[in-house]
Amino acid sequence: MSNFWDILYLIASSFLFVAYLIILFHIVVDLFRDPELTGGYKALWLIGLLLVPFLTALVYVLARGKGMAERQRSALERSKSDTEAYIRQVAGKSPAEQIADAKALLDAGTISQGEFDRLKQKALA
Repeated sequence: MSNFWDILYLIASSFLFVAYLIILFHIVVDLFRDPELTGGYKALWLIGLLLVPFLTALVYVLARGKGMAERQRSALERSKSDTEAYIRQVAGKSPAEQIADAKALLDAGTISQGEFDRLKQKALA
């Protein structure tokens, strides 16, 4: 029966250790993400995390948790807008825009009706 409790203890302690590592990682990322915090304070926080890790992590989350969440949210929003801009850039023009451009070329006499039809089919494909 003691083997069961040893396994349960191992699972619980492993879970807590991984959770602590995740929190520690978020704290270090947040330290370097915060532009308002000077280098000296960042160094002090890092030294504290090395010397007294659990206490420093707890104090950091309690003291700077709200700002940490706001910086995370703004980073996610910035990442989302960058991704959307990249998708728009790669996707190019919509089929309606491609057909309108081809129609303008046809009206200007730059392309023939057959070329316009091919461009229109290509845009709709």
